[in-house]
Amino acid sequence: MFGYYLDLAWRSLRRHKILAALMTLAIALGIGASVTMLTVLHNLSGNPLPGRSDVLFHPQVDPRPADLPGAKVEPPDNLTYLDAVNLYRMGVAPRRAVMGGNWLPVRKDVPDSPLAMTTNRATTADFFAMFGVPFVYGSAWSAQDDANHAQLVVLSQALNQKLFGGADSVGKTLVIATKTFRVAGVIGAWNPQPRFYDVDDAYDGGAFAAAEQMYMPFFTWLDLPQDYGYGSMDCWGTDPNAGQHNPKAPQCTWAQFWVELDTPAQVADYRAALEQYSRQQHQLGRFQRAPNVRLRGLLDWLDYKHVIPVTVRMQTWIAFGVLLICMVNTVGLMVAKFLRKSGEIGVRRALGASRRAVFLQCLVEAGVVGAAGGLLGLPMAWLGLWMVRQQPVSFAASAHFDPSMLVAALALALLSALLAGVWPALRASRVAPALQVKSL
Repeated sequence: MFGYYLDLAWRSLRRHKILAALMTLAIALGIGASVTMLTVLHNLSGNPLPGRSDVLFHPQVDPRPADLPGAKVEPPDNLTYLDAVNLYRMGVAPRRAVMGGNWLPVRKDVPDSPLAMTTNRATTADFFAMFGVPFVYGSAWSAQDDANHAQLVVLSQALNQKLFGGADSVGKTLVIATKTFRVAGVIGAWNPQPRFYDVDDAYDGGAFAAAEQMYMPFFTWLDLPQDYGYGSMDCWGTDPNAGQHNPKAPQCTWAQFWVELDTPAQVADYRAALEQYSRQQHQLGRFQRAPNVRLRGLLDWLDYKHVIPVTVRMQTWIAFGVLLICMVNTVGLMVAKFLRKSGEIGVRRALGASRRAVFLQCLVEAGVVGAAGGLLGLPMAWLGLWMVRQQPVSFAASAHFDPSMLVAALALALLSALLAGVWPALRASRVAPALQVKSL
């Protein structure tokens, strides 16, 4: 029976080509707009590190004065230098990474080589293993290199291509901010989106920025000339720029810190260690507030930080509003189309077709329109995503089609058409056969 209804739907659409084209176009426009923004939203809200996100955690403590005006209940996102070093050396977590970022001048260690400002991530050795960073050449530095303030650097594949033509550059030297560094390794393509480990840093675009071009030991980085800043800082007291002059200033939070905890028991132990650390600092007089700590997992951290831009959420709602308008127009077109078939429907009813059969026939026809609209909407969605990628926004590069969105687009088109077809189909199924046959 379904095949018979499909045949009837195809014949009906061929007889009313203009109405069929208008209905298909209306559905396609709605699907193109909604799937474009739904895909952007889906990409931006994805898991940046599938398979590892459930063992990565972001600790927070609260070193702020008790009487700080306008202070939120939540502790600062980042740590002061002293707290970052203390927690790093605490050793409760199997792996931990303290980090910061900025731009640094880089050139090859040869006469007259050009100088270029390059994005840099200063961190500790566990960063690469914790976050699953792949290596093309060489490897990361060691924890001993961190302790020794070794002048080592890991390059991105893009920077290695620019400086060394993509060849194995391990052992070669670079001049970075007036000091000579040796290349320890080159990483492959790696740019988790959102960039969970540093969602606020404005120096290179925040949560949806491109990956850093090089990585160096955290404590070595602090030895460099203090002319290039230390990323986003939040200072309190009379000098809001204290950290720019001294990153170790006790009233400035700026260092990001992540730990790897593999079991629930490790999570519970680390949370207890954070509370114990805060109590100790409170007893020493450093912390004026009672222990106020947080230990959020990676996905909880992204949810807390609301990394998806407000404009994207707003545009998604607008896109679905466009789909709703298109559905309303489709309802009107379907009513007009089905009423044109009143005579045909009346004859079918007079020959014994039930209202249910007529209703299903009309719904199948609506489904055919929806499927056609979905197929036409896919290239429109591709065009929409291309237009998003041309925008000067940090998340533009994330606007690409996910295979799951193809299925979602067709399902959404079919569902929209079926919903739009319910009322017209009900009206068509209530056509009085006697009146229609009499008028023939």
